[in-house]
Order: sequence, then structure tokens, then C-alpha cells
Amino acid sequence: MVMIQSAEAGHHAALQRSWPTPDSLSRCADAVDDFLLRQDTARGPWLVLMVAAGIAAWFLLPDRAAWLLWCAALAGGAGAAWLHWRGRENRRALLLAGVSAPLLCAAGTGLMWLRSEVVGAAPIGAPQVGIYAASVLTREEQPAQQRVRLTLATRDARDGRLIKVRLNVPEAMDQPLLREGARVTVRARLMPPAEPMLPGAYDFARAAWFAGLAATGTALEIMEVQPPPVRQARRLAETQRALSAHVRSRVEGSSGAIAAAFASGDRGSIAAADDEAMRDAGLTHLLSISGLHVSATIAAAYFVIARVLAAVPPLALRIRVPLVAAFGGAVSGVGYTLLTGAEVPTVRSCLAALLVLVALILGRQALSMRMVAMAAAVVMVLWPEQVVTPSFQMSFAAVIAIVALHGSAPARAWLAPRAEPLHHRAGRNMVALFTTGLVIELALMPIVLFHFQRAGLYGALANVVAIPLVTFCAMPFIALSLLLDVAGLGGVTWPLVQWSLDTLLGLAHFTAAQPGAARLHPHMGVGVALTFAAGLAWLALWQGKVRLFGLLPVALAATATVMMSPPDLVVTGDGRHVAVRSDTGELLTLRNTRSDYVAEHLTRLAAVDGTMSSLTQWPGARCNADFCAAELRRDGRVWTMLLARSDHRVDADALAAACGAADIVVAPRRLPRSCQARWLTIDRRMLERTGGVAVHLAQKRIVQVRTPGAAHGWSAPPSAQGQL
Repeated sequence: MVMIQSAEAGHHAALQRSWPTPDSLSRCADAVDDFLLRQDTARGPWLVLMVAAGIAAWFLLPDRAAWLLWCAALAGGAGAAWLHWRGRENRRALLLAGVSAPLLCAAGTGLMWLRSEVVGAAPIGAPQVGIYAASVLTREEQPAQQRVRLTLATRDARDGRLIKVRLNVPEAMDQPLLREGARVTVRARLMPPAEPMLPGAYDFARAAWFAGLAATGTALEIMEVQPPPVRQARRLAETQRALSAHVRSRVEGSSGAIAAAFASGDRGSIAAADDEAMRDAGLTHLLSISGLHVSATIAAAYFVIARVLAAVPPLALRIRVPLVAAFGGAVSGVGYTLLTGAEVPTVRSCLAALLVLVALILGRQALSMRMVAMAAAVVMVLWPEQVVTPSFQMSFAAVIAIVALHGSAPARAWLAPRAEPLHHRAGRNMVALFTTGLVIELALMPIVLFHFQRAGLYGALANVVAIPLVTFCAMPFIALSLLLDVAGLGGVTWPLVQWSLDTLLGLAHFTAAQPGAARLHPHMGVGVALTFAAGLAWLALWQGKVRLFGLLPVALAATATVMMSPPDLVVTGDGRHVAVRSDTGELLTLRNTRSDYVAEHLTRLAAVDGTMSSLTQWPGARCNADFCAAELRRDGRVWTMLLARSDHRVDADALAAACGAADIVVAPRRLPRSCQARWLTIDRRMLERTGGVAVHLAQKRIVQVRTPGAAHGWSAPPSAQGQL
């Protein structure tokens, strides 16, 4: 009996040791608080990161009930932290983190919700063809696509509400009077903004919601054009187009199109082949006016003004040269932003650069995590929806990677001034430039894979040459040539522009042509992307050895990414385009498509870098005019598929029998209830709920475009998915 009681007492003591006691929890809290206080890390970036997390949560959560519950839970957590740790001197850091982090996260969710309610434009209910009286808001010339793109203000033909639409006008219909402020009567076909064709594709419906676009379409006939009043003419837009045309007239070929993009922001003339080569070479960021271009413009103006003023002693002794130079740089940056169209990414870059100028004026460190956080906070207050866009993520990730790398102890030691020969210093700077490019490439790769399912492997090497070429040659030569053109002397320097951009294009095509230059990868899930983001944020924002703990989530996410397999079957949202990945990895399509857009999305999601083949020519398929039957072997199991090729009526009994013998049935129309596959039936009825789908046979997993129960404003109603 004594032995039993002794054993029970020992077991009870062991249980007490295994459970956390109040004392152990208190010691743990003390250790965490001390750790937070000892860290030489700015709190601002972490707090801004919480706002960004709240904004992202609004997009991930499906409806109002979820948003309210999420905000209530965060507010409750902040209240509990306040009640538990208030007035305790040894919990100051925990109190700040426990109260401010959830409240800022909830504020981000509320800010995004408010932004959606204020600026969101409801899409038209269904496709429509009609005659519309409209005012031209903007005009964008796209010679490479042989069209002009207009943004119009008109009224919905069905309910009469005022809407903004984007209309593509073929070059053959273009008229000189189709300018900003003009009144036009046009017969057009309008569609609701398209949701993603397949999982992981670009969500234009979401972008259109925040841009105020209710429809997109194509002009069928321009019936009447009334010229704009002089007072309504958009002088800036006309100047932008005139500048673009002037640059293209001075620089030949594709280099002229890129020069026009640098000078005026007009990318419409860049050929598709050149655009693809720049993308595969990791240089496409150079084509969009963003941080690099705005920063180079401001830095050049600052340097020139400062040097000129310093060379005049009476002025240099009487004025604050850095202040005047910063003001001149700010004016040049704002002017360049307006001249290039003032797109949101450009405005965002300009704001960030202006904050750097303010830091220089105040004598603060020009580029630090605090400044990056402040710039991100300004952008999130003005355009919170930008948080989920690739341009926002890539631009801030690149800057954060640069600041984190150059703020680390090894980088500071490597770049520290020292007495050494010039060639040694140049070699160290070259190594630093390559390392910076490599770190940026690694930081951006998860973002690129998540949004585009495509990543270049030689971008770091290409950017080592391309960025200095653009920053110190192409852009200064363009500015100097335009300045000399005023005096009729630009012919001396335009050949230098031609040479620099020909070199850039040659580098892009050479890099893109190398084996493995760009690789497709299966779509990365949201969970993996968030794990990557958490690990990279930890690596960037902490100081010292503790930052290495961020390698753990990065390693987990990287492992999950490598182990991902492409889908075996993909079906677009309208059900008309079906692609099957054969046993050998070849992509087989049910219908031939002339649309490069459709082909690109099918190959991208299936991670097949090459041409597609017809399913009807595949030995494993048997096809007639109405159906194709195919068999796929996955993990030792044979899957039988029945794919509809036409909308013809077939015998109901025969169809029911064929469906019952197949594991998967796919059709673009509604199938009768009697047609039920053994595992999955994909027809119009299902696709109206799910949108496009990707099917992984080995895991019996279905990935769909639409989130069940999603109530965001851009979620397309089923009626809008029909065909004209």
C-alpha cells in the first residue's frame, strides 16, 4: 500500500513538473520582455507590418461576419494584455507589443474595409452590347497591340447608373479627336471585369473594383466624336504623348519604345518579344517607372544643383545648399512622376524618395528601416489595397533587402573605407553590387513565384550590368538629348541613347536565351507564401544572431515549394478550355486556342514551359465529334476522364452510362442530373460556384478560383459569367 501511494505521489509530481506553473510562465515573460528591451531594433517597422497583416487579413477572410469577428478577437486580445500587464514595470515591452500589435492589425482590416466601401465600383450585371454616349477620361496608345485604350464615363444601359469603363479601340477606328475631354458616341460590347481564369492567375476584377472600373470591352463602331473644349483639354496627357512620339522618332526600333517608356511612361510600343525577354532575364522592373527611375531623377537633380551652387561661393556662403538641392530634387521627382502618368507605383516611389529627402534635410539617416516603414505607412493609408499587389510587395521587399543587407555587420565591415589601391576598392564594390543583386533576387523569388509562377535564375547577374547601364547611361543620355533638342543639338547624344538601350536589349535576349533562364513552377499556396513572408520579415527586421531563426520558416516554405507538383487537369471558368498533363509531362488541350492569353495561363498553371499539343492526337485518348475519353495513371491508379467537345444534344441514357463509367466528367454546359461521374463532375453548374479549377489526382485535391462564401465587392455574380 505504501508503495502504491509512493508511486502515485511520484506520478503526481511528474505531472506537476510537466505542466507550466505560474512561476515558470512569469520567468518566461520576464525573459521575453528583457529580450525585447535589449534588441537594438526599431519598433516602427514591426508596427507597420501589423497594419499590413490586417489589410491582408481582410482579403483572406470571406465576409463581413468574419471581418467583424476578426477585429473583435484582436480588440479582445489587446484588452486582455492591457488588463494583465498594465502598471507592471517589468512588462513594458510585452505591454506595448500585446496592445499595439493587435490594435494596429485590426486598424488595418478596418482601413481596408472602409477603402473598399468608399472607392469600390460594382461591375455591370451581365455582358451587354449597346450604343453609349460617353466622355473620354484618359487615352492610352498601344501601337504594339495595334489599338488605343480609352477610359470612358458613361451610363449602364440596363440601370442607367453612371459608370467608368475601359474600351479597346482598334487602330483602324482611331480618330484624331479621340482625346481626353471629347464626347463620343460608340457602339461597343461590354463585359464585367474578368475574374481569374485559373487559380493563381491575375485577378483583374479585384483591380478594377479599386480602380473604379465597372466594365471593359471593345469598340464595334465609332459613331460620332465631339472635340473637347479647350479648357477641358488634358495638356499633360498631350505633352506625354508628344514626348513619347518625339523620342520614338529619334531612337529606332525597340530601343525607341524603351526610351519612350523611360521618358514618358508609355509602354504601349514595346514589342511582346522584347517584353518577354526582359521578363525572363529578370529585367522587367526596368520598364515600369518605379523607384529606380524616380530615385535616379531626384538624385541627379540633387547632385547637379548642389554642385552648381557649391561652385558659386557667394551663393554657397549665404544659402543652405543641401536644402535648396533637396527642393530642386523634389520638384524634378514630382514633375517626372506627373509626366510619366502618375500611376500608383510611380506615386508610391515618389513619396518614398521625398521622405528620403526630408531625412537628409533633417540630418537623419537617409535609408533605414524606419524610413521604409514610414513610406509604407503613407502608401497603406492612401492605397491600402496595394499591399496585396506584386508591385508593392516587390518594391518594398527589394528596398528592405538592401537596407537589411547593408545594415548587417559583415556588409558594414566589407564596405568600410580603408587605404587600398583603386582596383581593390572597385573589386569590393563589384562584389557588393553582385551580392546585393543576389539577395534582392532571393527576396523577390517567393513573390514572383506566388504571383507569376515563373522565376528567372540569372537576374542577379543581368542586373549587375543592366542597373548601372540604365541609371548612369540610358536615363542621363535621354535627359541630355531632350535638353539639347531645345537648341537643335540633340543629334550628338541620341546615338548614345540608341547604343545604351541596344546593349540593354541585347543583354536581355542573351540572358533569356540561356538554358534555365526562366522556369515555370506550380502555383504557390497562400499558406506557403505567408510562411515565406514571416521568415523573410524576421530575417530583415531583427538584429544579431536572433535573426537567424527566420531561416526556419524560410526553409520550411522552400521545402514545401520544391515538393509541389503541378495539377493534372485544369479547367477555365467558362469550361471551354481544358488541359490535361500527360504521364510524360506534356500538356494536352481539348480545344485549340488562338489566344496567347489563354495559352499562357494554361501553360503557366500546369508549369509546362513549351508548346501545347492536341488531346485528340494523343494515343491515350479516344475522341469523336462530341466527347474525348482519356486515361491517366497516377500513383498506380488509372483515372478515366470524359471531356465534352461540343454542345450538341446526345442521348440521355447513353450520356448517363458514359458518365457513370468515368471518374471525372468535364463539360462547358449544364449536365443533366443523371450524368454523375464516379468522383468529380465539372459542368457549368459547378463552375458558377467555383470559377476555374485545378485538379490534383494523386491527392484528390481541387483548387478553385472562388473562395466559398466570399462577399467582397468584386466577386462576380453567376449571371455575369454567361456568354454573349
